[in-house]
Amino acid sequence: MNIKSLLIGSAAALAAVSGAQAADAIVAAEPEPLEYVRVCDAFGTGFFYIPGTETCLKFQGYVRFQTDFQRGNGGSSAGTQNGGNSDWDSFTRAQFEVDTRTDTELGALRGFIGFRGDADASSSGSSTFAVNQAFIELGGLRVGKQYNWWDDDLSGETDLLSSSTLFNSVRYVYDAGSFSAGLSVDELEGISYGNDAALGNVDNNVGISGSLAGKFGSAAVSLIGGYDVDREEGAVRLIATADIGPGTLGLAGVYASGVNSYYALSEWTVAAEYAIKATDKLTITPGAQWLGNVAVKDATDGYSIVNADWSSNDAWTAGLTVDYKITQGLSTKVTANYYDEDNRPEFWTGFVRLQRDF
Repeated sequence: MNIKSLLIGSAAALAAVSGAQAADAIVAAEPEPLEYVRVCDAFGTGFFYIPGTETCLKFQGYVRFQTDFQRGNGGSSAGTQNGGNSDWDSFTRAQFEVDTRTDTELGALRGFIGFRGDADASSSGSSTFAVNQAFIELGGLRVGKQYNWWDDDLSGETDLLSSSTLFNSVRYVYDAGSFSAGLSVDELEGISYGNDAALGNVDNNVGISGSLAGKFGSAAVSLIGGYDVDREEGAVRLIATADIGPGTLGLAGVYASGVNSYYALSEWTVAAEYAIKATDKLTITPGAQWLGNVAVKDATDGYSIVNADWSSNDAWTAGLTVDYKITQGLSTKVTANYYDEDNRPEFWTGFVRLQRDF
């Protein structure tokens, strides 16, 4: 009887313990379904939706290795600045851009940031890293640091059609597809041109620039202007391009009333180029330009503008640019340009570039 009671009691105890353990058992939660990245094709290729939002995001940029060269004593008039007194100088550049866009009831809302770092070979191992562009855009209104229309020149590397092109600006563009018109208020403070105090930094300086552009089949025309308020000088520029034969013909002209932030190279100039599409990968672009009454320059370095007057010197430049697409995302560019100005030594400038875009 005692043994039977003991067995029954043990079985009851085991059942109680098993029930308690079953009650305390941890049940794993069902995994939440994964949200895969969705392609956003509303704003072009490369955009995808940020998970959980309706904002489209795109990353892009490039890595560039370039060697500039210069022969002669003319300085850097054609836009190439070599390190020290060397005939050549190499540098590496990294560009990384973040582009976000969202459709709203007021139009497309955009935020753009462009980071740029330049590493130059020097005794100090100098390098720079900065925000190259950063702006907010809603519909046709854009505010922030951005490139002006003066940066949109001919496709080759021979033409000299602008001076300063990157400003903190407030601008509005009306875009009707084949026609666009825009107006911009630009901060010009901090822009200097040389050794003369009258052309140094001007406090509170602003500029007003505008653009009219149209497309007519395979041809395009753009007219832009800029007025430097404190210096009370301005410039206008006309560029026309058209597909003719195996390439694209480009013509341009600039007139400036005086040295100003938008154009400070000469009183007037005309330029032409012909971009020959030799193959799907190879483009060859010869170009030439005439500059009338170039700006007065420093006698020692040959290129720094020293006052607001035009000289009586004329100049001309001619050169060749070769673009070759090695493979998808990898390209090279080679250019060589000759510059000759009255009463000054002539010189050659150019560069060899290898660039990986992504």
